[in-house]
Amino acid sequence: MALSHDDLWPRAGSWPSFAAEDDADAVLLGVPTWRTSLSPTGAHATPAAIREALTRYSATLMGPPVVDLGEALRVLDAGDVAEPDGEAGIAASVARVHELAASARLVIALGGDNALTYPVARGAGATGLITIDAHFDLRDGISNGSPVRRLIEDAPEKERIDPTKIVQIGIADFANSAAYAARAAEWGIRVITLDEVRRRGIDEVVAEATRIAGAGAAARIHLDVDVDAADRAAAPGCPASVPGGFAAWELRALVRSIVADPRVVSADIAEVDATADTDDMRTVRLAALCVLEMLAALVAR
Repeated sequence: MALSHDDLWPRAGSWPSFAAEDDADAVLLGVPTWRTSLSPTGAHATPAAIREALTRYSATLMGPPVVDLGEALRVLDAGDVAEPDGEAGIAASVARVHELAASARLVIALGGDNALTYPVARGAGATGLITIDAHFDLRDGISNGSPVRRLIEDAPEKERIDPTKIVQIGIADFANSAAYAARAAEWGIRVITLDEVRRRGIDEVVAEATRIAGAGAAARIHLDVDVDAADRAAAPGCPASVPGGFAAWELRALVRSIVADPRVVSADIAEVDATADTDDMRTVRLAALCVLEMLAALVAR
């Protein structure tokens, strides 16, 4: 269905294309990983779906004061990595993110399954990692269940992330194993469960997470937003979302609060399968709102 047009109601999305040596506040990049997913997925269709969903929103923050993101920020779109899975795809993704990170304050990677976190964090030169995720992603092997472990163990030595600078927010009951919980504890990863977030509040949790992940000189934080941390009612298009996860407003508030920290240089949005979403595309639309929350955070810096 064609969208209405109103010169006084500018829409988000449809940002100019990135060109070499362009400077920007934020750059979008599609990294549609899907081939190593533990669950059947059509996540490779999601970057395009998020871009379409963005046009259904305005680019206006109500404040106060009211802010037009289109006027406050320079946002560019770098297209997609054509085939991000496999060793060649990982290398291409790392190189592309590295190029974009040199030109923008924030690189926003649109997944794809959670496998994209491994090359995107590497390409951005991340020294710390915050995940919003119901799952640890510490599995052995190569899959969408292993990116956090891979950043600790498999990345080239100079690109590995110290596990004591990793914070995992939203880890859920009945979605993990005792063995991976023990692995996280052994490595010194700070785990903040879903229940702890609700007990302590978002502001306190984010302050702790950014302090840990942002420790050290010249810190660079990568944020992994796994949308399956949201309640299944809000994210039915995520294969592993469960009832009782974060409400949509909680996920959005976490994203905006974390990205407001200037040490956050890159972020990814993962685990949305656009081909499995409901007719109203509520999961994809939530992912698109997470993009806009990141841009709102840049304005607040």
